[in-house]
Amino acid sequence: MPPGPPTTRVDRWLWAVRLLKTRAEAAQACRGGHVRVNDRAAKPATSVGVGDTIRLRAHGVTRIVEVAHILEKRVGAPVAVRCYTDHTPPPPPQASMPVARRERGAGRPTKRDRRMIERLRGEK
Repeated sequence: MPPGPPTTRVDRWLWAVRLLKTRAEAAQACRGGHVRVNDRAAKPATSVGVGDTIRLRAHGVTRIVEVAHILEKRVGAPVAVRCYTDHTPPPPPQASMPVARRERGAGRPTKRDRRMIERLRGEK
């Protein structure tokens, strides 16, 4: 990888390593309080350097990344992945419960049907 500058803006870096689609979206996330650099709220112009930890909440997912290389211009995905270390914990396992299915057009569940559905779900 080509050597980069020692620091850059957090909105530019998030866009360059493809964590967010546009630089405007990155700036909006910073203004909305969804970006933290080293556990401090970050404005779009906050400087980031190698070794900084960035916590980003975007699209319903919280990502925790450590800056490994500074980029100012957007690069391809294989290069972008090498510019950060992902410390995001795996998502919690989804509880799989049986789904109660009824025939289409069967109408509203009867009291007996509702009780059976509740028993399946473990509600009562």
